[in-house]
Amino acid sequence: MRALVCIVLLFSGYFSQAAHAADVLFPAKPIRFILGYPPGGASDAVARLLVAPLTARLGQQIVIDNRPGAGGNIAGEITARSAPDGYTWFLGNNGILATNQALYAKMPFDSLRDFATVVLIATQPSVLVTHPSLPVKAVKDLVALARARPGQLNYASSGTGTAGHLAGELFKGAAQVSFQHIPYKSGGPAVIDLVSGQVHFMFATASSVIPHTRSGRLRAVAVTSAQRSPTVPELPTVAESGLAGFEALTWHGLVVPAATPQLVIARINAEINSVLATNELKERLAAQGVEARGGKPEEFAAFLRTEIPKWSKVVRDSGAKAE
Repeated sequence: MRALVCIVLLFSGYFSQAAHAADVLFPAKPIRFILGYPPGGASDAVARLLVAPLTARLGQQIVIDNRPGAGGNIAGEITARSAPDGYTWFLGNNGILATNQALYAKMPFDSLRDFATVVLIATQPSVLVTHPSLPVKAVKDLVALARARPGQLNYASSGTGTAGHLAGELFKGAAQVSFQHIPYKSGGPAVIDLVSGQVHFMFATASSVIPHTRSGRLRAVAVTSAQRSPTVPELPTVAESGLAGFEALTWHGLVVPAATPQLVIARINAEINSVLATNELKERLAAQGVEARGGKPEEFAAFLRTEIPKWSKVVRDSGAKAE
């Protein structure tokens, strides 16, 4: 019996050392970087800014694999079913990893169970913008107007369940007012109709509306982050404008399949944090209205655990369903 125990311990030590060696040697081959959206979008832009400096640091090619469809769920399912070896990365966001849990009746993965968090990469607030004809220059003005004209004001978004839509629903609940939601198939047509006065206001990305606010065709009122945005520091936050605690962010974070070795996760986390700390990447992200974040895997996990119930409640209260 003692001999058997010694053999078991010997082999356990061998496999433990082998696993450790594999972790230390990571990466030994190209890495697949899965995205849930087509090329050209926000997630794609963030990922492509990371690829070159990370390839240089890791010494292996990082191949972007765009797998759009089902609101990002197709890409999420592919990742969840991939080998947990560190060679499959997934750039999740607030939609795929948080709101989809309530937006879709049936999900092919569980965001907390099927993934291991690596790092929160970047965040981006929405900007509350109105058509200049609306007598609104501050959040309090919009709240007062909505209360005076219940259900008569409308706001545009790039689609049901998107960040802009749910920011509007969160605003409705926080201010206890009523608006009509007008969903579009994408953000471009929504902004065009807002500029032409077909809709009253919207929560939009800074990059899509700031050129119009600077030309006077739209009026910027506030940002949806907890602190003022470096992109538009002159704008107050919704929270400081009277709706305490209000925060609605678009965010991008890296996850890998659950059970990926912690040493591998630590290596990926360290390299991404190093890249995010460079002035070059910060400036390139800021040019798109995006703020570099970074941090520990457990910090991203804690953040995700708060985002899922927060946005699930907003989805349920709004009655939104995936289209």
